Amino acid sequence: MRNLLYRITVNLLYSRTCRKIIISLFEKITAFFLKPGKKNSFSGSNITIQNEKKIMAVAAVNAIGRSIEKGFLKKDVSEATLKLWANALLSTSKRKGPVKEFYKQNNADPPFLLVISPGHACNLKCADCYAASGAGGSKLSWEIVERIISDAKNLWGIKLVVFSGGEPFAWSGQNRDILDIAFKNPDLLFLAFTNGTLIDKKTAGRIAACKNITPAFSVEGMGPKTDERRGKGIFGRITAAMDLMKEAGAPFGISVTVNRNNCASVLSGEFLDFFFKKMGAFYGFYFQYLPMGRNADFGLMPTPGQRLKFRELIWKVIEDKKLFLLDFWNHGTLVNGCIAAGRGGGYIHIDWNGNVMPCVFTPYSAGNIADVYRSGGNLDNIWNSPFLSSIRNWQKQQGHGRKNTGTKNLESIAKGNLLTPCPYRDHYEQFIQLVKQNNSKPQDDSAAMMLNDAQYYKKMASYDRELEKLFDPVWQQKYTDK
Repeated sequence: MRNLLYRITVNLLYSRTCRKIIISLFEKITAFFLKPGKKNSFSGSNITIQNEKKIMAVAAVNAIGRSIEKGFLKKDVSEATLKLWANALLSTSKRKGPVKEFYKQNNADPPFLLVISPGHACNLKCADCYAASGAGGSKLSWEIVERIISDAKNLWGIKLVVFSGGEPFAWSGQNRDILDIAFKNPDLLFLAFTNGTLIDKKTAGRIAACKNITPAFSVEGMGPKTDERRGKGIFGRITAAMDLMKEAGAPFGISVTVNRNNCASVLSGEFLDFFFKKMGAFYGFYFQYLPMGRNADFGLMPTPGQRLKFRELIWKVIEDKKLFLLDFWNHGTLVNGCIAAGRGGGYIHIDWNGNVMPCVFTPYSAGNIADVYRSGGNLDNIWNSPFLSSIRNWQKQQGHGRKNTGTKNLESIAKGNLLTPCPYRDHYEQFIQLVKQNNSKPQDDSAAMMLNDAQYYKKMASYDRELEKLFDPVWQQKYTDK
């Protein structure tokens, strides 16, 4: 019955008249459930958070409408995507299956998604790469990747797997690649952060045939900005791959590294019109530059003032243009704070060596999944590791992960500003204490150097203090007094 409903909904969306009615109806329903002051399971009763979630939901459904209207999505791909997303979102409203069993054993919900960087190799060598990727490098075996995903489905009931790297499309095991994994797991959604240069017509066709994977193309701006970081001619190769994705009728998005020099231009009308109107991007992820990895440069990290201005501007763009954009540091209110370390509804990151880390941007390991498997363990063992547990305890102390149930609860967690949610980036002094207390292993030489670099520590701590001065008044004024 549910599959029939999805099919009918998609058919209606492909009718111009019906599409407008459905989108309008969705906006009205969203406005009702996220009505200011109305307590609900989505956002509690905080007016500002309710409004932000309403704006984002409206942007998401309009993104679907635009892609269908412009002919960027094939109908069978749309139906499969709607089914997977609906099942994933519905599963979060009720504990059942593996989620129920996990909760009974741990008195906590399991992660919702998993990020795997299966290989360190990349065909590019971008300046300031956070993963310091390049030619060659370590990689996970096909068997390990299969086991990780199987574990995550059976033990945690995950609905989404994200591939990072390194370049995900450069990885293979037993002559199989990430698309073979997607084909093998039609019940999961997959997202791949990619430089796009390895997506040819055949690969684009395979992506469309999978129906459950979407690539996010990495860009730094228009041609000159992207080529400056990634190499001459790369921007043209990225846009050529986007054209192939449109031709295949499969959804894709963009992933933007926001730095001190491009933070205004990557939300400009020129940039947004090019990628969303002309090229057909469905979504956009914004990651603010973090000084780590190859040739870390504090001079590229957006200042606290730029970050605040960027936050204000991106919300205005989302509301006015109805574009589905996610800012992974500024949008902590949408997900109740930091989602790292396997928090309920959150994720963990597993790299090319099997090291398990709280987050893609926290290069300190809680252990190695290959070692855990050799000793007869599974993902639950690493989830219960002291390092990940200590970060989840930190999140609880900050109020992250809680349902926002109104003024009383928000006041009680006022010190846990959801606008500055990241333990590594926004609370570096506390984070490093957790790393050292748990003897967490650095991911690479760069992470080891940062751990004992007094100047790096001083600069991160100074940044956090400036951030607190700017963002705490915003949190107090707009969120805790409602």
